[in-house]
Amino acid sequence: MTETNQHYDREIEACKEIFLKKAMDYGTSWRVLRTISVVDQIFIKALRIRTIQEKKTQKVADDINGEFRGIINYAVIGLIQLKLDSPEVQEVPSDTVSEWFDQEIHFAKKVMQDKNHDYGEAWRSMSRESFTDLILVKLLRIKQILNNDGKTIVSEGIDANYVDIINYAVFALILPS
Repeated sequence: MTETNQHYDREIEACKEIFLKKAMDYGTSWRVLRTISVVDQIFIKALRIRTIQEKKTQKVADDINGEFRGIINYAVIGLIQLKLDSPEVQEVPSDTVSEWFDQEIHFAKKVMQDKNHDYGEAWRSMSRESFTDLILVKLLRIKQILNNDGKTIVSEGIDANYVDIINYAVFALILPS
């Protein structure tokens, strides 16, 4: 598990670096995104990964790992937006954005550690293609929850699906290509 934690932290650090640099370039323009818009951004990235995996070729230079990092960062945005509960035009200081990122990742990592304990790191035997498909399933579930006015009967909510998306994308990054 120590090795997993180290790999996890390394991948998240790369994501955070991109996240903060984009915040410097664009500010916190993502604050206007509603949940469905965040889901659609992740959906586009996951479908691109799936298409590249199936065709085994690509025409745009951005690599699959970059897309998985984008998925992680958008899922963090999704979690932040759920907590703030009011998409709006708002510029947020970079130190606050960094703290928000860390809070969401800290929770996602704790969930990963608990599930790894119970499942014995079964994810290490899975394919990157499976993680892409699981991310797409989670996105479709979020869309259904939104269609149900945010309510579920026995299932986890939107936030839990975002956390799973983060962890699936990190696992895909840790696994060899």
